[in-house]
Amino acid sequence: MSRHLITTRTGASLGELLYDLHSHTTASDGLLSPEKLVERAVAQEVDVLAITDHDSVSGLAAAREAIDRQGLALHLVNGVEISTVWENHEIHIVGLNMDPEHPALTTFLAQQGERRTERARLIAERLEKARIPGAWEGAQRHASGAAITRGHFARFLVECGRANSFADVFKHYLARGKTGYVPPQWCTIEQAIDVIHHSGGVAVVAHPGRYRLSAKWLKRLLGQFAQWGGDAMEVAQCQQAPNERNQLAQYARQFGLQASQGSDFHQPCAWIELGRRLRLPENVVPVWQGWETAEQEERAV
Repeated sequence: MSRHLITTRTGASLGELLYDLHSHTTASDGLLSPEKLVERAVAQEVDVLAITDHDSVSGLAAAREAIDRQGLALHLVNGVEISTVWENHEIHIVGLNMDPEHPALTTFLAQQGERRTERARLIAERLEKARIPGAWEGAQRHASGAAITRGHFARFLVECGRANSFADVFKHYLARGKTGYVPPQWCTIEQAIDVIHHSGGVAVVAHPGRYRLSAKWLKRLLGQFAQWGGDAMEVAQCQQAPNERNQLAQYARQFGLQASQGSDFHQPCAWIELGRRLRLPENVVPVWQGWETAEQEERAV
């Protein structure tokens, strides 16, 4: 893994910093531009932020430029959220601290982008057959040049009055078995881990509590992920069921995985916010353990 230097507040240690290692911008299905996202992160007192757009690293350069130009007290971690298929379930793998310009990653994300575009066209066709015209154009408009996701279709369907909320959209149109659902043709988890490692990063299972897996199947997923060389799993999020955080921490220890945390922020809303309630339980190994601070680097010299 490449060396990862973090500039901390004066006197602050790595353990005292506020990390949010899962967030999205307009480079995928987030509503804030990279520039606005980093400004909001600072306003929320986040110290270390990972931008993890879906199968895209195109927002990272603009975010880093905004941080440098404004002198923001924020450390940006290069990130990406890769869509995979495992046992007919769509599982997301976050890559952290990788080289966004690595040739292997660049080629891989281009292939993922082609898969995403093909799926989006099929979704639009199915919605058209269900007498919902203009879905492709509407999703394109909401994507504003970024790769089209189901989130962009959801915004279009709410906008044109077909649903009242994102939850309604997925319940009636985009979830498995519904009118606009198209089975994903993503890469495998092993392939995602491999490209993340080749580009210098660590591989993290994103929001493991959201896949509607039984305890037996979730443990099977995490066990295989660990066997394939995966590094960590998200343990802490803004919104979690009672005791989920402690249960996920137990699984992290059981399968020898490091623990990560992230809001999965997409847009300003009442219940999900950058940095909110992001603290790891005790007795887990943080994914940032081993990342050096700039102060440690200076002392080493």
